[in-house]
Amino acid sequence: MKTINPYFLIILFIAILSLSNGCATLPNVSGMIDEAPAGQEPRQIVSSKGLLSPQKSKAIMERLKSSGKPSDILDRFTAVVESVTDSPLTKGNKVTLLADGQAAYAAMFKAIQNAKYHINLETFIIEDDEVGRKFTDLLLQKQAKGVQVNLIFDSLGSYGTPAPFFQRLRDKGVHVAEFNPINPIKAHGHWLLQHPDHRKILVVDGKVAIAGGINISAVYSSGLSGRRHAKGAPLPVRDTDVQIEGPAVAEFQKLFLDTWQKQNGAKLSEQDYFPAPKEEGNALVRVVGSTPGQSNRLTFVVYVSAITFAEHSIHLTNAYLIPDDQILDAFTDAAKRGVDVKIIVPSTSDSSIAMHAMRYNYTELLKAGVKIYERRKAWLHAKTAVIDGVLSTVGSTNLDFWSLLSDDEVNSVVLSHGFAIEMEKMFAGDLAESGQIQWDTWGKRPLWQKIEESFAHVFSHWM
Repeated sequence: MKTINPYFLIILFIAILSLSNGCATLPNVSGMIDEAPAGQEPRQIVSSKGLLSPQKSKAIMERLKSSGKPSDILDRFTAVVESVTDSPLTKGNKVTLLADGQAAYAAMFKAIQNAKYHINLETFIIEDDEVGRKFTDLLLQKQAKGVQVNLIFDSLGSYGTPAPFFQRLRDKGVHVAEFNPINPIKAHGHWLLQHPDHRKILVVDGKVAIAGGINISAVYSSGLSGRRHAKGAPLPVRDTDVQIEGPAVAEFQKLFLDTWQKQNGAKLSEQDYFPAPKEEGNALVRVVGSTPGQSNRLTFVVYVSAITFAEHSIHLTNAYLIPDDQILDAFTDAAKRGVDVKIIVPSTSDSSIAMHAMRYNYTELLKAGVKIYERRKAWLHAKTAVIDGVLSTVGSTNLDFWSLLSDDEVNSVVLSHGFAIEMEKMFAGDLAESGQIQWDTWGKRPLWQKIEESFAHVFSHWM
């Protein structure tokens, strides 16, 4: 694949312009780990009735630990994450895995159709195509029936969507907020294009939340991305969302409303955006949202600490694996201490430069014992991980510098053996459709390919 997505060129240009603002840095997670020792007691867990007592919270964590392989990851990971976020660990959640766009859209349409009070939708991309129009038609139907619809779309991600598409919604009463408009005349204060909103969140009536990596576009629904492999046939898109019901939904709602306020969204009508929570399942869930700034890169902290504390297995899938040194070291250290580290990445991408930048790190990872697989017969866009058979995450966060440093992102962190089993089954399915990168073959790749990888690595901080 030799073409470069035009959106990537826009992003790269913006990133270069942003250098005048100084080089942003990621937080030092090792320091956070040192300041949050393994013996530290986690904060209380939040139930549908409020904070549990320390004794009940500890008992829940102990039961979760005893139901799987012996591992200290829960205590150590929780201590570090709680040191940097106010988002609580909530119990009583039902988490449904939604593999690919067709499953996610079916769940989203059902949730929207059942809405009675409000629909809050936040997305990086919403396109004026068959799926985008199907969404908007349904949203307008609900708006006409008195359900208030509020939409946040990213100006850069939805750059190709014409203004009349959104004006039609506004004319019918839908509240629409454009995140960090590309047009400086419409900017909300400081014009900051190097800060996109990469989140994908749907919250309905404060009771159901759907989030992950899936945008609103026909490429996710039809099963064909429009991108092609070597023989020219269109590739299906491979992505993942989760549907959450229970106390954790309120945390997604908080993130949406905070962004709405920051983007000067229209004043929202008085509604109960936070209904009394009900326990719907058995999963512990923490919703982790990131915004730019060294102290706010929470999804980065989640990934580094989870990988660092892994004792048995790390099974990770990511669309753009262009990690910083901390994540790279965490992977290699884990493999060297005997953790089964398997990573699935795309075999094709919407950016040839991004593919070369990803492959630049293969040598170091393979030498350490990390097993790398490239997903065939699909355009891989998922961002998931399951660690030690108990800790899972599904979200919007790519493991590249742009996503880790500059985007608004959100990941669901799920502590549940049952959900981890579902994640492992999904991972095994992807693994069966992937080709493993073998060291002997990799070491013999052509010199021109090594040169392309080195060149792409130079620009990796802007991808």
